[in-house]
Amino acid sequence: MMFGADPLYVGDRLGDVLVTLLKAGVAFAFLLVAVMLMIWFERKLISDMQNRIGPNVAGPWGILQTFADGIKLFFKEDLVPENADRFVFKLAPYLALVPAFLVFAIVPLGGDFNRKDGTDGVVSIFGHDTFLQVADPPMGILFFLAMSSIAIYGVMLAGWGSGSKYPLLGAVRASAQMVSYEAALGLAIAAVVLQTGSLSTHDMVIDQAADGYGGILPNWNIIVTGFVPFFVFFIAGTAELNRPPFDLVEAEQELVGGFHTEYSSIRFALFFLAEFMNTITMSAIMVLLFLGGPAGPAFFVPEGWWIGTFWFFLKLMAFLFTFVWFRATLPRFRYDQLMDLGWKVLIPISLAWFLLLAGLRLGDDRDWSTNQTLGFMVGIIVVFGLLGSLLVAAMNTARAERVREESDRG
Repeated sequence: MMFGADPLYVGDRLGDVLVTLLKAGVAFAFLLVAVMLMIWFERKLISDMQNRIGPNVAGPWGILQTFADGIKLFFKEDLVPENADRFVFKLAPYLALVPAFLVFAIVPLGGDFNRKDGTDGVVSIFGHDTFLQVADPPMGILFFLAMSSIAIYGVMLAGWGSGSKYPLLGAVRASAQMVSYEAALGLAIAAVVLQTGSLSTHDMVIDQAADGYGGILPNWNIIVTGFVPFFVFFIAGTAELNRPPFDLVEAEQELVGGFHTEYSSIRFALFFLAEFMNTITMSAIMVLLFLGGPAGPAFFVPEGWWIGTFWFFLKLMAFLFTFVWFRATLPRFRYDQLMDLGWKVLIPISLAWFLLLAGLRLGDDRDWSTNQTLGFMVGIIVVFGLLGSLLVAAMNTARAERVREESDRG
């Protein structure tokens, strides 16, 4: 069940196991190298935006600076606070790191999806037909949600196990932020699942590789679902990653360094590694869900696994550039603004849009006329417009009451 419809597991051979181990090893090695390059890319790009030089000593263009920093952290002294829960303190970095790799294992990284003959995305590795992804479980995208939830435990246990109040405050803030945005993230994914009719990541790519809108526009979910789930997922994913402008977990003015304040040496490096690995993984998930994953035009070459890999990494780099761009330009949110955005804006919008898409899908199944479809859409807009107005009125009343209380105390 874990490996789903992968043709590699039709038989029961030792070679299949070896190919699986090879794919897992290559994916893990790629992620480690990608994290090293991502840190270098972020430092160089931000330095260019701020008219600075950035890393330029260790290796060509400073590309080995991250490698040198990793070696330094590996040989530094590993300190454990006196009041820490030693087992929990040592376990937490792994709970933050391992889910990032496990999520990447379900992402299709390449393959030719232009064949339309039932073998889309199938590649041959040492004579074994398989998908260019470590695993394709039938509940793949739910596996992503499960792993992202486990990562929250790593953050929370790191702060609690440190035995210090400032890491604990950072952990509480981080876990509340991540849990809050999980709801909007799940609703955005539900819209994609509703459209594709499958939880398998490979099936999602095949669905988006189909011809759409007269062959002019791609059949990507960002277009099919009406853009709203994509923007909701993108904002919620940024908050889930604790990336700017939602990096309140590491607000230096308030918390010193957040949940990992007491960590040093290789354990701190594991948190650092997990943060950038999660950035790459979340970008890959967005490419998979909304931009067709490895699917793309073949141009002059009708077949070849490298076509899908080329398109996948081109889309992936666009998201990574955007994350760095955000970090260089956007100011940090206040914590109340962060929570208001998640609970009072993103969740209502994503829920309303999901119900709208579900109604349109129902209309297609029951052959609704144009007037019936328009009537349903108008009804949904009116109902949620009224609910939104009530929510805004309640927020304004609460804000005015809070201002009045503060003025009375002053």
